[in-house]
Amino acid sequence: MKKLFKKNCMLLVILVFPLCLAVCSKKNAESAVENDGGTRIVTDKFGREMEIPQNVKTIVCLGSGPPRMAAYLGVMDMLVGTEEHDAENLNVLRDYNPVYYEALKKLPLVGTGGGSGQNNGYPEEIISLAPDVILAGFAKEAADELQFQTGIPVVAVGYSSNGLANETFYASMRVFAEVVGAQERCEQLLSFIDECKKDLGGRASGVPDSKKLRAYTGAVTFSGRHGFGGTYSDFGPITVINAINVADKAGEEGYYEADLEKVIVWDPDVIFLDPGNMNLVNEEYAANPDYFKSLRAVQGGRVYTMPSFNNCSMNISYALMDAYYAGIVLFPEQFADVDIAKKSGEILTFFLGENIYDTMAKGGLYYGNITVGK
Repeated sequence: MKKLFKKNCMLLVILVFPLCLAVCSKKNAESAVENDGGTRIVTDKFGREMEIPQNVKTIVCLGSGPPRMAAYLGVMDMLVGTEEHDAENLNVLRDYNPVYYEALKKLPLVGTGGGSGQNNGYPEEIISLAPDVILAGFAKEAADELQFQTGIPVVAVGYSSNGLANETFYASMRVFAEVVGAQERCEQLLSFIDECKKDLGGRASGVPDSKKLRAYTGAVTFSGRHGFGGTYSDFGPITVINAINVADKAGEEGYYEADLEKVIVWDPDVIFLDPGNMNLVNEEYAANPDYFKSLRAVQGGRVYTMPSFNNCSMNISYALMDAYYAGIVLFPEQFADVDIAKKSGEILTFFLGENIYDTMAKGGLYYGNITVGK
């Protein structure tokens, strides 16, 4: 009886397997027809060669960077799902969210969101939506894992927050644009960034270091919120305008927690602080007001806002705006023709198709003087 059962099972497999192959082949053929009859190869940020449909029509964007990149390229209408953190509330910390929030909150949820680099997608939901491609700001292993879970090509894109729109951003934007067929818009965007960088870098290039104000940028956001000691070396908005960042003296690379006693020694002429983290700074002030009162920038009322540009990777639009504002403060003569509200409106409109400057301010991201301790 057992032998007969095994024989029948084997017969069933022999009969069903070709049928499964036929069904799968039919689906693949139909998919190929829908996508102009074939596939193509793209190489992602990790050098993974991914086979994707010739004509990509639907996408899912996950992790650090891809949703913003889709917004910059003007292809948000290709999204068939969204991450939870973009659907929960309107959030000015991610520049694209206020523009697209109403549309995003109506989409199915396909992941939690966040900048950890780990696989935080929802495989079953993604499979049910059947996007042509998943674009993910994940680590290589996480991208491989999600592809295994879904059977859908996962193209890894993403960029670091060092500098200001560095080479990793340019490279990943071009990969993303290649996937969705937005190469022309991509090159327009990168050219716009190049023009801004050239303008920012040229204005004060002839000013000798001896005549430059020395700046410190504190309370910056990286891997979460930070108080006064949270800072960057090679801080993009400061470096691009050829200004002096005292935090470069510590020999650290990128963002780090500065020794507060060193900030006293550096004694910067100007201090920039993230207005979103001022509650942390004010708590520090309440605990040790004499420390802050000893700083010349605080004494002279030369403390200014520097809205955070880092949330699930860099908001390139905000970083450029921060650079122009830093120029206005540190090089008033060379940036005398720049009105920060007008310039910000131009940048936001080019990147996102909408000027959300007032929305930013209402959400706590604004430009102006700030008083430590209030």
